[in-house]
Amino acid sequence: MSPVYQATASAPVNIAVIKYWGKRDTKLILPTNSSLSVTLDQDHLRSTTTSRADASFERDQLWLNGKEDEIKPGSRLATCISEMKRLRKEVVEDKNLAEPKISQYNVHIASYNNFPTAAGLASSASGFAALVASLAHLYALPVSPSTLSLIARQGSGSACRSLFGGFVAWQMGSDAAGTDSLAVQVAPQEHWPQMQALICVVSDDKKGTSSTSGMQRTVETSPLLQHRIKYVVPERMERISKAILERDFDTFATITMADSNQFHAVALDTEPPIFYMNDVSRAIIALIVEYNRLSIANGGGYKAAYTYDAGPNAVIYALEENIKEIAQLIVSYFPQKPGEFKDVLGLFGAGAADVNVHAKVPVGFNEAVAKKFEVGAVKGLIHTRVGDGPRKLGDEESLLAESGVPKTLA
Repeated sequence: MSPVYQATASAPVNIAVIKYWGKRDTKLILPTNSSLSVTLDQDHLRSTTTSRADASFERDQLWLNGKEDEIKPGSRLATCISEMKRLRKEVVEDKNLAEPKISQYNVHIASYNNFPTAAGLASSASGFAALVASLAHLYALPVSPSTLSLIARQGSGSACRSLFGGFVAWQMGSDAAGTDSLAVQVAPQEHWPQMQALICVVSDDKKGTSSTSGMQRTVETSPLLQHRIKYVVPERMERISKAILERDFDTFATITMADSNQFHAVALDTEPPIFYMNDVSRAIIALIVEYNRLSIANGGGYKAAYTYDAGPNAVIYALEENIKEIAQLIVSYFPQKPGEFKDVLGLFGAGAADVNVHAKVPVGFNEAVAKKFEVGAVKGLIHTRVGDGPRKLGDEESLLAESGVPKTLA
């Protein structure tokens, strides 16, 4: 019986606090500025990918959530797969002639996201990271996550940051070939385990303007982007890295919100303008601003930091001690359908099937800062925390059947 060459891996979502927006090289996906993100717990948000190499496969094939996704020549998918095959040949097969020449085989790849795809929840980041991690295990590559990030970056820029857990910087680099545009870990998840996140899913629809087309329009037309690249981001990268290392939430929150605001200002400065946020998104900002104002007025510091990627969904970073109060505030303005809130971290303890019973506004809070919305304006809440990097999974979690097609289709 011939050996089966297969590996399964999962990879996490990361949500940037210093935003990546704009490429100086669209083929290699080299960014116009460095960025920094927080990796979220893949127990709640993840992409899982199984890769198999076999001499009998007629072509490379990939299925995403059970549907075949065409691998077009020269596409990002094709680039990542061919680069991983090249790495297998160069660092394994060429150095040890006894190794099986599986880099010459076609591959079948099945990938599954446990959250909506293309809805502003960084599905391409976790997806390409899981693809690269799975192929790295399949090919038994003795290389670092930073080396793998060079390839994941060519699939989706933000994917390079999902090759690490904790707090991760994507260094923009200066080499035209992209050899120094890679991800490095600023701090592991264990460094600041109190950091948590509440994701408000405002819309799970596919967005109107994709990140890829939107950011290139911004590069071509926005004067504000050039100011951001040259003057703003380098200082923020330095300051927020220091804040993370010192576990300084005040500084972390201030920079996170300022950078989110500026990213959306740059989108608005694009011709024609791009709108990723909506009325619900802006109402959540108003709530967090007032929540922080109240805390500071009472002698405290910042308790919450909102950030928005290229979509209307809010990610609210906060320390564990404040996350329950924030969830109660959000539910007060955005009631949920009973059973929609998956209280996986036990925020409200037992019997929280209807999270609306916990709705509560802090004493002294100015309730006029936003209107109260109908059920469904925020379609779901995901409470999660800082998490680890890609995981190698066992054969029992394979997404491919013995025939080499996804189990859902077998």
